[in-house]
Amino acid sequence: MLHIQSNSFLRRQLFSFSGLYERRWRFNAVIARGVSYSPPCLSRHDALAPSLRSGTISTEIVENMANNAVVKENSWDSSLSRSYESVMEALSSLITGRKRGDTSATGGRYTKLERMTMYLKILDLEEKLAGLNIIHVAGTKGKGSTCAFSEAILRECGFRTGLFTSPHLIDVRERFRVNGVDIAEEKFLQYFWDCWDQLKEKVTKDLPMPPLFQFLTLLAFKIFINERVDVGIFEVGIGGEKDSTNVIKEPLVCGISSLGMDHMDILGDTLGKIASHKAGILKPNVPAFTVPQLPEAMGVIKGRAQQLKIPLDVVQPLSCRELHGLQLSLAGDHQFVNASLAVSLCKSWLQRTGNLEKLFSNDVREVDLPDAFLRGLSSAHLPGRAQIVHDVISKSSETTGDLIYYLDGAHSPESMDACARWFSKTVYGHQKSASFSSLKSLSEDRIGKKYSKNDFTDCGKGNNDKITKQILLFNCMEVRNPQILLPNLVRTCASSGVHFSGALFVPSISSYNKVVSGSSFSSLNKPSPNLSWQYNLQRIWENTINEKDFDLDENGLMNSIKNESNDVSPPLKFLHGDSPLSSAAVPSLSLAIKWLRECAKENPSIRLQVLVTGSLHLVGDVLKLLRR
Repeated sequence: MLHIQSNSFLRRQLFSFSGLYERRWRFNAVIARGVSYSPPCLSRHDALAPSLRSGTISTEIVENMANNAVVKENSWDSSLSRSYESVMEALSSLITGRKRGDTSATGGRYTKLERMTMYLKILDLEEKLAGLNIIHVAGTKGKGSTCAFSEAILRECGFRTGLFTSPHLIDVRERFRVNGVDIAEEKFLQYFWDCWDQLKEKVTKDLPMPPLFQFLTLLAFKIFINERVDVGIFEVGIGGEKDSTNVIKEPLVCGISSLGMDHMDILGDTLGKIASHKAGILKPNVPAFTVPQLPEAMGVIKGRAQQLKIPLDVVQPLSCRELHGLQLSLAGDHQFVNASLAVSLCKSWLQRTGNLEKLFSNDVREVDLPDAFLRGLSSAHLPGRAQIVHDVISKSSETTGDLIYYLDGAHSPESMDACARWFSKTVYGHQKSASFSSLKSLSEDRIGKKYSKNDFTDCGKGNNDKITKQILLFNCMEVRNPQILLPNLVRTCASSGVHFSGALFVPSISSYNKVVSGSSFSSLNKPSPNLSWQYNLQRIWENTINEKDFDLDENGLMNSIKNESNDVSPPLKFLHGDSPLSSAAVPSLSLAIKWLRECAKENPSIRLQVLVTGSLHLVGDVLKLLRR
């Protein structure tokens, strides 16, 4: 008689292999006649199931499974579906709905990291983390870029890489890259349900299912361990000391990118407090690297390193000379800092794994970067950061070059400054080669599909004598401070001679209470029922442009938010001559994109350069719409 450890697991295997997913009555029909099938693959959990290996389940065993099965109503388990959309439903159920900044314990008596450790034990991953040879990176801005550069460098050195970053822009699988490619859907489903089922069986009052980011972190460990990567590169979510990724106890090297004022509701209202959280990833006996910081932040980081008695190196930005004429694949002057941090992290990793001298015995001088490093720095990609997309609105050559989107998910004061500098230089053509490099990397959709030639083209092509108009497409989360972000953007661009002709303020499509797949566009055309935040952004923008003081109410919103029109189209004044600046709160992002396309079609003498910024969620939503 077969010993069944998990009736629910075997039941799901039965339905997965037989293809009977949809209704329970089909399950009963299978029981009535017995089942014979040939499973395509068997997981480690099938070791105790010789009947599964033989490809046959007896009627007696199936009857026992049916008698012991518990079907939960109104859940993805009840449908017995293993589809990708059911994964989205499952992930959405892990969004707690707690407000950001709420530090109350989700799991009762245990802290977050205690729960993470318990989850690792359930998944049998705790003892295997050390085998990932992890690079751990925290920071306010640039940590994602640093991780992307590090991954590309080590992959070019011949190592199998695993990269975990957040958030995703279009599809959740973007967060898990193996050897530079998003995890395949088939493998993602396998690893997801394996983790989900094991954790679901161990749920208690004090140990509930992990919230979304904790689950995704655990899933990254699972994927990289099973995919046998040589190096795991992990970007911290928020903070560091109490972040879910800080369950990593023995990284090989740690890095801290540039720090600034962000997530203050969680990390504190001073740079010192924020630095304290970020420096929490530093570990005894693990070398650490950081970039030049403001004195308040640097003092905290150095203090933590001294307390742990570990070396802390402050790396300086790479120079053009060190790159031997190559362009960094990620645009913007700030990327020279991130690239330098990545180089130091990779050299330290190679040294600690005994590979530095082995691979580069004659090419490791401080003044030289090995060819593999240069290839990595010139090929790394990270969607949504200084990304250029040309929206081809017609097959007619007359419209080529009319509508160009410049996408950057900047959402902190420091990153907004960097975004503004990049945009200003790029729209004036000061970095045409870098822009072309960024666009070329976009031409093949690194998020799993290829863009059609009818969707994007080189922004350098087209009629150069067209009049250019810069438009802002903006939204930010309500925990951000637009009274800092928008003035920073305006001042930095104006100092470079870039003055916006108009601004559109839109709600994001992406909701913060649901995870959707890259092919799900159910809410693209749904107008927001409440545009009060967008009208607030618009009024802050107008006061900034007109150099007026902000008049705020007790909730931090602009007073006199009136004339909330139901018009579905923004004004067209900014397209013609020197008419006064126009701005509008638009009910939906899809409406704003449609309107911009119509403007470009109706004004062939004008090239619209649209800066999309304020939120990575907004950038992802725009990419979804342009990709349709």
